[in-house]
Amino acid sequence: MTVTGAPVIDNGCLSVRGKVVLTGVPRNVAFKPVGSGPGFLGATSAAPSSRHVFSLGVLEGFKFLCLFRAKIWWMIPRVGESANEIPIETEMLLLEARQESALDGVSEEQNSELTFYILALPVLDGPFRTSLQGNAANELQFCAESGDINVTTTEVLEAVFINYGDNPFDLIKDSIKILAKQKGTFSHIDDKTIPPHLDWFGWCTWDAFYSEVSPRGIKEGLQSFLEGGCSPRFVIIDDGWQDTTNEFYEDGKPIVEGMQFATRLVDIKENEKFKISVSEDSCTDLHELIDFVKQKYGLNYIYLWHALAGYWGGVHPTSEKMKKYNPKLVYPIQSPGNLGNLRDIAMDSLEKYGVGVMDPEKIYDFYNDLHSYLARCGVDGVKVDVQNLIETLGNGYGGRVTLTRQYQEALEQSVEKNFKENNLICCMSHNTDSIYSSKKSAVARASEDFMPQEQTLQTLHVASVAYNSLLLGEVFVPDWDMFHSKHKTAEFHGAARALGGCAVYVSDKPANHDFNILKKLVLPDGSVLRARYAGRPTRDCLFEDPVMDGKR
Repeated sequence: MTVTGAPVIDNGCLSVRGKVVLTGVPRNVAFKPVGSGPGFLGATSAAPSSRHVFSLGVLEGFKFLCLFRAKIWWMIPRVGESANEIPIETEMLLLEARQESALDGVSEEQNSELTFYILALPVLDGPFRTSLQGNAANELQFCAESGDINVTTTEVLEAVFINYGDNPFDLIKDSIKILAKQKGTFSHIDDKTIPPHLDWFGWCTWDAFYSEVSPRGIKEGLQSFLEGGCSPRFVIIDDGWQDTTNEFYEDGKPIVEGMQFATRLVDIKENEKFKISVSEDSCTDLHELIDFVKQKYGLNYIYLWHALAGYWGGVHPTSEKMKKYNPKLVYPIQSPGNLGNLRDIAMDSLEKYGVGVMDPEKIYDFYNDLHSYLARCGVDGVKVDVQNLIETLGNGYGGRVTLTRQYQEALEQSVEKNFKENNLICCMSHNTDSIYSSKKSAVARASEDFMPQEQTLQTLHVASVAYNSLLLGEVFVPDWDMFHSKHKTAEFHGAARALGGCAVYVSDKPANHDFNILKKLVLPDGSVLRARYAGRPTRDCLFEDPVMDGKR
């Protein structure tokens, strides 16, 4: 028997398909339908504020999967059965529901046919962004915040999108498409240009050299791959190429951990390391280096790294080269309710030392100046990192959503103008501000970094990407991050990348490769066989914990 019925609030209960989902729904909560099925939950308050926490009612007795931010930058999954297990900063909530059968002795197969799914997505409503959370009373709540004390409201009427369906994967896909049409602030992945670097084997310089990357190291790394018979066709020159300064370092004194994040950009051009000749090859600037490695090693695409604000600590306010962007020193403000779980050493540092924030009206000029210079040097695209920092800088700028959207639109416009094929990788961007402001960005990192020294995090890394891809895979091609071909977990990571529908790239040090593994992933011409869709968990483990349950 099938019971049909869109979400409805009646007698203090929210029901979906005749199944009561929330009880004790407050009178200030309303449901706003979109068409004949899904819609938005919202709420009103008697007093205006820049931050509201509204109860939606009591949620109990449903298996759930949620994606929540465990750090300011990154989501991870959690499963449970009642609202008190739903953490703050939840950005997707999927419930497993069962319709009541009028028949006795229903078989297991028939019972599975009675299963359906309910999806709750906290979204953006004007200048406010929302997130879900539970409390000790098993109430499901949503938090709505602008990030600017001067941007207030008494109502957030399109706060949480609610939809339902028999297939969880189709449900999420259809919901994102409906949201994209309704909100108009972002696009579904089907409507975006997919950058072609995804189809070629890649190498990232980060783990190989960290910020000590140099032209010599890049050349040695590429030569090492060539001699092993498996050359990358796509390279990311990661952090370490930019011209930066850190005024807090003192000669002769030890560097305090975290102080490195206070480093700021002083010029869009490369630093002195990249103006030194590379042995007999005499590459004396970035342009010559790019030309040389493309010609000698057959590279199709070279991307360079930069942060969304320029660098971790933004741009230097008194730099002569940066003055044209009207920067000023701003001290980040994180949401009061999120300080407990989203803090990390980077944010502690930036709250202490401040960020050099450019005038939002000048941010496109900065990106265009930077990207046009890189394009003239032969660079094909950019990996743009530290994106969620912007959510902490919105006070005085119209709020976190407004500021994020200004940065995102400027970034996408500059990439479209200066690079050929939507050549952009977004990173550290797991907040709804960024996700639902991405009209053109088509690739985004789907989990925290691959950490080669942290043996216990390898399973969590792969599981997080897979579960996060349920949501992110409908807006972006998820990037599973680099891995090491010569590592205890290399086969595990390699297999995951082969199934992930993602870029396949490593961060091996020169002469430290396992070519047996690489040649299982990479074709002789340097291309990879990429799956058509994002790799996600199968239905049977959507509400299980493969990392911690001791079974899987």
